[in-house]
Amino acid sequence: MSEQISLQEQLEKMRLDWDARARENARHYVDTSRRDWTDHEFFASGEKAIAEDILTDMGNVCQGRDPAAMRVLEIGSGAGRLTRALSKLFGEVHAVDVSGEMVAQARAALADCSNVHLYQNNGYDLSVLPPLEFDFAYSAIVFQHISSREIIENYVREVHRLLRPGALFKFQVQGDARVETLPGDTWLGVPFTDHQATAMAYRCGFEPRYRHGAGDQYFWLWFFKSSAAAAR
Repeated sequence: MSEQISLQEQLEKMRLDWDARARENARHYVDTSRRDWTDHEFFASGEKAIAEDILTDMGNVCQGRDPAAMRVLEIGSGAGRLTRALSKLFGEVHAVDVSGEMVAQARAALADCSNVHLYQNNGYDLSVLPPLEFDFAYSAIVFQHISSREIIENYVREVHRLLRPGALFKFQVQGDARVETLPGDTWLGVPFTDHQATAMAYRCGFEPRYRHGAGDQYFWLWFFKSSAAAAR
């Protein structure tokens, strides 16, 4: 069995590995379906993903609010594939990524998006963000690369801290229990069962209202922030 590594070692390895992937071929590692993305094709794929994940779910996402007046949070901007699509739909987008190389590429690609704010965070919390309240939070194809439940749950707790009461955090985790995750792995993330995902929601102060894809790689979770002031 591989030796355990400390939290700080895990976070440093995440940063270094994703910086290396970004330098090699950022867009491929964001979406591995191809290696030779053009600008148009890369960002069109992001538009398609947002159409499928968000435009089909606007009742839960917006809850009657005008999307142009909403402030949203994205965990894991990568090279900005989904961030650009989010910026066309919502009034203000704040996105974080552990990789400074990814953030730099996203910042260059999205220089024309005045409503996008990009930050390199520490891979564990959202302390880099200004003290703002968010109307919606979203993360796709990010937590499935994190091999530590502690890190993922802390992200969920941090999103709870920043969301307005009643708002939705829609995100995806690894749901395939056959995945064998080694300590320090930054590609194959730790899997969650339906029970584990539900328990995490309640521990972090969320209501796990919907779930889809348990047992699959793309296990989607709809966590609504409880109206209660404090997490359970």
